[in-house]
Amino acid sequence: MNMIYAFAAAGQPGVGYSAGMDGWTIWAIAAAIGLLAGFVKGTVGFAMPMVMISGLGSVLSPEIALAALILPTLVSNLWQALRGGLAAAMGAAAEHWRYIGIVLVFIALSAQLVTRLPAQALFLALGIPVTLFAVLQLAGWRLRLTAQRARRRAEIVIAAVAGVIGGMTGVWGPPTVLYLTALETPKRRAMQVQGVVYGAGAVMLTLAHVQSGVLNAQTLPLSLGMLVPALAGLALGFAVQDRLDQEKFRRATLAVLVIAGLNLIRRGVLG
Repeated sequence: MNMIYAFAAAGQPGVGYSAGMDGWTIWAIAAAIGLLAGFVKGTVGFAMPMVMISGLGSVLSPEIALAALILPTLVSNLWQALRGGLAAAMGAAAEHWRYIGIVLVFIALSAQLVTRLPAQALFLALGIPVTLFAVLQLAGWRLRLTAQRARRRAEIVIAAVAGVIGGMTGVWGPPTVLYLTALETPKRRAMQVQGVVYGAGAVMLTLAHVQSGVLNAQTLPLSLGMLVPALAGLALGFAVQDRLDQEKFRRATLAVLVIAGLNLIRRGVLG
């Protein structure tokens, strides 16, 4: 019930919830957003933080919305990473250890700036190229990182961008999906790698925001409460994803990337 009591504080000065809504109304909206976010993630492997931060931001302050998505993001990514078995998860981690390491370092560094720096410029810097990339891919153009040198450079740059935007906003999926798409990673492998990358990042994000104060005694019940709808949606999404062939999965992923990119641009322009 602590979760409901926290939502019931809506409108009180300094709490950070939307005025004019009771706690049950806010919880119903938040649960629906969590269910949708889980479903999208289960289907294409990413976008839970994007959906949750955008939706929850309409009824909660940005910092509290960020806190609310931390535990659902952590648990859902661990589930996704281990869905194919521990050995497969360890193989994915070994293959992309450099990318994961860079993401973790930049999440840890940038998370400490979440209460100090505006994120609008980062949203625009990420949203514009992500949208352009996904649209071009849907139109038939393919970016392929087959040369080892090109892959190494892209790995470093994209991982750094993913870590910076992830630490400040809780959203680091689009750059990672862009990278895996350019590598033409098969569906099951892409889901596995995303789970490992996001799972490792989610652990770091949780620790970083305990340190930053975003996840605290007041916001923890909200984040715990969001686990139920988010994981229910994830299970439904997995069922859909299992039925998609490689091409349908790729196009579905790119379509969500377009939406993600446009949403990032919207947040960069409107704040």
